[in-house]
Amino acid sequence: MAKRIVESFIDDIDGSDAEGTTTFALDGANYEIDLSSGNREKLEKALAPFITKARAVRAERGVRGRRAAATSTRAIREKSTEIRRWAKAHGLPVSERGRIAASVVQQYEAAH
Repeated sequence: MAKRIVESFIDDIDGSDAEGTTTFALDGANYEIDLSSGNREKLEKALAPFITKARAVRAERGVRGRRAAATSTRAIREKSTEIRRWAKAHGLPVSERGRIAASVVQQYEAAH
């Protein structure tokens, strides 16, 4: 027995056969819509006056996330170093590396 599986795109506007998926973005939100060639032309024509006056923007991929994570990690390290100094100055047992006991952190936060 033979089978043939056919995938077809249906125009999301009028239900006709679509050429494929069109993607676009507005205000930071990305959109996809399946359009026939005629409806894609309508979309392009409607956007043309705005696109001709707009500035092209290069996509920033993950830069903010990495910087934010690095800043966050750095802040955590600095706070841990400060807690260790404070604990040693107050005679509390604290290791040079690794996790700081919750009781030590609570005492530090209570003092600050």
